[in-house]
Amino acid sequence: MEKKKKIRKKRTAFIGKRLHNYYGRTGFYLFVWESLKKAFLPIVLAIIGVFLFNKYVYNINEGLETITETFSRIGILTTFFVSETLLGLVPPEIFIAWSGKTESPILNISLLATLSYLGGLLSYFIGKTALKIKAVKEYLEVKMAENLKNTKKWGGFLILVGALLPLPFSIACLAAGMIKYSFRNVVLFGLFRFARFATYAWAIFQVVD
Repeated sequence: MEKKKKIRKKRTAFIGKRLHNYYGRTGFYLFVWESLKKAFLPIVLAIIGVFLFNKYVYNINEGLETITETFSRIGILTTFFVSETLLGLVPPEIFIAWSGKTESPILNISLLATLSYLGGLLSYFIGKTALKIKAVKEYLEVKMAENLKNTKKWGGFLILVGALLPLPFSIACLAAGMIKYSFRNVVLFGLFRFARFATYAWAIFQVVD
């Protein structure tokens, strides 16, 4: 029994080392680093912009309360789901901030995370189905050439990066569908989307509280 455990441990370490070498050789780590660097400055500027806007122009808390009082929860959640399915048209941080001003912030942030996750899964099937339409297929293959190339190389880890980092999760899922990547892996790696929403909610709630 002990011998089997040692063999299994060595095999896992060997596979881990091979994956590490592969991702290093194909530029995955560099891609993540460059993506983080590109995202860092806009995020910092956005935070500073929100702080200054809130202090000198308009009270964001009042605006969020107005949205909460004016629009129904179903309407806001539906808009969010459509956005998260169609390439993340509206930054999810706006909806996260909204959830912080509602009577049930934990429930609403949980619903947002679930809808974002489901939107990504739906994007996967949109990508898979789009290949059957010649005009759409040609358009997407040109517009998403880099995403398709990266998804073919890195598969699930690109889904994980899209789920955790400020990168378009739905685009990663759409590309995965287009290359017919394993749906099971998309489901598993996409679960990290919940961790992203929990982290962002904690940070944003400090600002809009």
